[in-house]
Amino acid sequence: MEEAGSNGLDTLTEQRNMTFFSDVDYIVISDNIWISKKPALTYGTRGNCYFFVEVEGQKQDMHSGVFGGSIHEAMTDLIALLDSLVESSGHILIPAINEAVAPLTEEEKKRYQGIQFDLEVHKKDCGVTKFLFDTKEEILQHRWRYPSLSIHGIEGAFFETGTKTVIPRKVIGKFSIRQVPNMDPSEVEKQVTEYLHKVFAERNSPNQLKVTMPISAKPWLADVSDPQFVAGRRAVQTVFGVDPDLICEGSTIPIARNFQDVTGKSIMMLPIGGADDGEHSQNEKMSRSNYIQGTKLFAAFFL
Repeated sequence: MEEAGSNGLDTLTEQRNMTFFSDVDYIVISDNIWISKKPALTYGTRGNCYFFVEVEGQKQDMHSGVFGGSIHEAMTDLIALLDSLVESSGHILIPAINEAVAPLTEEEKKRYQGIQFDLEVHKKDCGVTKFLFDTKEEILQHRWRYPSLSIHGIEGAFFETGTKTVIPRKVIGKFSIRQVPNMDPSEVEKQVTEYLHKVFAERNSPNQLKVTMPISAKPWLADVSDPQFVAGRRAVQTVFGVDPDLICEGSTIPIARNFQDVTGKSIMMLPIGGADDGEHSQNEKMSRSNYIQGTKLFAAFFL
């Protein structure tokens, strides 16, 4: 359900809105993490448009020693297409993709300034030596409120250890664009498809191109002045003795937007996972302390 959504869940929510959800006042989700050792409340997530870029060439795999240099290779076309999507700075090259992004307000800018987030600690946790940006505010804004494009893999390519000199018949590139509020998935799909076909046409390749979007999940954004955010702050203060940071989540939790649109209820995310839990990575964990204090947090919230 996280990241990819769930087939049939949107329809089920609509069908049960007047029954199962009829006496629900607020909805709380706990499916994300803090960004430091300081507790937080989450008020927004990015959406996700996931794309397959399929390039199909000759009728079968071929030997590069025999056919290399004499045919249009599907892999070469695909690499060129993927390379046309994003600059090394992280800037997305697809025209108009950023036009729907809401401008940064002064209130929002101040909110970023007050968030506890140590860049050097984050570098160490991530195992990187350099980020794309130099300040805490820029890093968080590009993780939360600006779209990003990531390339995830190539299906049909040789990926095992050792060497192999095959020219693959068909390859499928996989990438995603994280959306932010005001971006429409259907418009993103149109922009991406038109752009890739334009780039492909410029290569004068006889191979076949097909672009599809199997996942389309909208971003979610809540009103931090809602009563349950007040209750959430009070619960964090009771258990941890501090005011929580108000944060967003760069990943996608489609059910939050679904619940908000269908039920019209206030949605809040109340995370208890630590910043070093290794979410979706090797050795993912939850600390004993966060588990115990998190249990207390939910008790304090509902009381």
